[in-house]
Amino acid sequence: MAGDQMQVLNALDVAKTQWYHFTAIVIAGMGFFTDAYDLFCISLVTKLIGRVYYYVPGSPSPGNLPPRVSSAVNGVAFVGTLSGQLFFGWLGDKLGRKSVYGMTLLLMILCSAASGLSFGRSPSTVMSTLCFFRFWLGFGIGGDYPLSATIMSEYANKRTRGAFIAAVFAMQGFGILAGGMSAIVVSYAFKRRFPAPAYADDPAGSTVPQADYVWRLILMFGSVPAAMTYYWRMKMPETARYTALVAKNAERAAADMAKVLQVDVDNDRQPKTTAAAAAVVGAVRADGGKDFGLFSREFVRRHGLHLVGTASTWLLLDVAYYSQNLFQKDIFSAIGWIPEAATMNALEELYYIGRAQTLIALCGTVPGYWFTVGLIDILGRFTIQVVGFFMMTAFMLGLAVPYHHWTTEGNHTGFVVMYAFTFFFANFGPNSTTFIVPAEIFPARLRATCHGISAASGKLGAIVGSFGFLYLAQSRDPAKTDRGYPPGIGVRDSLFLLAACSFCGLAFTFLVPESKGKSLEEMSGEINEEEV
Repeated sequence: MAGDQMQVLNALDVAKTQWYHFTAIVIAGMGFFTDAYDLFCISLVTKLIGRVYYYVPGSPSPGNLPPRVSSAVNGVAFVGTLSGQLFFGWLGDKLGRKSVYGMTLLLMILCSAASGLSFGRSPSTVMSTLCFFRFWLGFGIGGDYPLSATIMSEYANKRTRGAFIAAVFAMQGFGILAGGMSAIVVSYAFKRRFPAPAYADDPAGSTVPQADYVWRLILMFGSVPAAMTYYWRMKMPETARYTALVAKNAERAAADMAKVLQVDVDNDRQPKTTAAAAAVVGAVRADGGKDFGLFSREFVRRHGLHLVGTASTWLLLDVAYYSQNLFQKDIFSAIGWIPEAATMNALEELYYIGRAQTLIALCGTVPGYWFTVGLIDILGRFTIQVVGFFMMTAFMLGLAVPYHHWTTEGNHTGFVVMYAFTFFFANFGPNSTTFIVPAEIFPARLRATCHGISAASGKLGAIVGSFGFLYLAQSRDPAKTDRGYPPGIGVRDSLFLLAACSFCGLAFTFLVPESKGKSLEEMSGEINEEEV
């Protein structure tokens, strides 16, 4: 593609940062705010649900759900997310990014509200209804991954593209923070209005009947931010890159570009802009024989290793990232953030759990995301991802090798510090870059599909990390395992295994090219495809 043929796409690449770019970050980012809120708030309320529906008289851990129920409630949204990433990624390339973008948000709004309205005559039917709605909630969340990343990458200029995509993803940190804060506010309000004795004083009465409303309200609040941005998401124009390179509509591409760049396409300028867009479309049509599909040899030759790299690194990252949740309970208890369950009633326990998650989000999660936003277009994606995986490996080994030292009374502070750094370098590292890179290195006609495949691989890793390691991290001594779980390999050996996952993620990073400062068409090879 030469001369005027590059004019439309070059205009996007060299455009100055404008107010519309920040508007797009907020609109797309609020989807990720909702995603994180909905996915992470369930871990806040599971103990409360356990107390409400599965209380066992005399149990030292009154909030524990039965293992199968816990796995279903926590895992069904991940399964839905994986499915949605594949489906909406493919649909976004077939019908257009904007055409299906509103569908994902509408699904999230409806299912967030419906999750809080889960009904049934028995605990099993309530949980079944909750799982049904959370599957479809996850399905909508899954669609938001490839669509938001692709839309933001195609709107942005090449100089600040990484920061813009990272800023969208960084809204997850605020969503996690909001989940913890909502748990604090709602539990505190109900605790003041409906006081109950401590569990040790009155086991049967420590869960007030009104507690059933608390978890429902917390889940339903997830629909509010999504509903607030639905109108503005529907007003977003289709990306000019999709219109020019995939839909091949010259006039619409020029109009879409003008909306993004806030340029009035008047009578004097419209012919020139439209002619440039027509040249782009003409080049694509003239060289249409070079179009190739996802399952073609040409795709494998050009981008096969890239897809292996983005999918494998995301999978390995999420195995390690979601497995970190295994140790949060021990850390919170060790530093006194969460008292023993037997000393609290149901609402007090939710309050302390929400407070702990809020502090973790403030101290580790949110800063890690925004370090990436500030430095990704300076250091580059490759450097941040390699350093992140390396530091995760180092700190996990630092936890595993002297594990018995850290678990000795008086050494818990060092364990907390090591754990916090592991979490920080996950966010200022591969947890952000694995989301960004798949939106930059694949052709426009396959960009959302490939991002969806990469993201689905990551969610498969999340399922393995959340549930596979839940069993593996159990003590080898059956007498010390949680109710209903078989003995595993123990926490120390699990940490060694997670360190190995992080190191493998570092190795697979070398399959992924650096995209800093390059146009999307240069990275995907579409410039060469369309040269005449």
